[in-house]
Amino acid sequence: QVQLVESGGGLVQPGGSLRLSCVASGSIYNMNTMAWYRQAPGKQRELVASITNALTTKYADAVKGRFTVSKGDAWTTMYLQMNSLKPEDTAVYYCRARYCSGNNCYNEYDWWGQGTQVAVAS
Repeated sequence: QVQLVESGGGLVQPGGSLRLSCVASGSIYNMNTMAWYRQAPGKQRELVASITNALTTKYADAVKGRFTVSKGDAWTTMYLQMNSLKPEDTAVYYCRARYCSGNNCYNEYDWWGQGTQVAVAS
């Protein structure tokens, strides 16, 4: 089992910045991909950004150029630097850890955090 704990959410004005953190613990050798998802009220959960142990990153089109995903030195921490925040970025942000091989990800190695709220409003 992998436990994931997110932090760093809060209320910020449009144009502002926040940095989210996700710390993984437990059987971390069973994961090689971490990702941020978000879910706004009344909407489906969507992928925001992902990063592999090889530091390959992917971003949703809506956040490209504004958000940056990275990993800490300990490899068990993932960050999401969010700049130029917009009201439409308001959502609960979730951390996800998985084990994937190529395009195949394994359901038995798939964990979620509890989420952290991000609100962008003036």
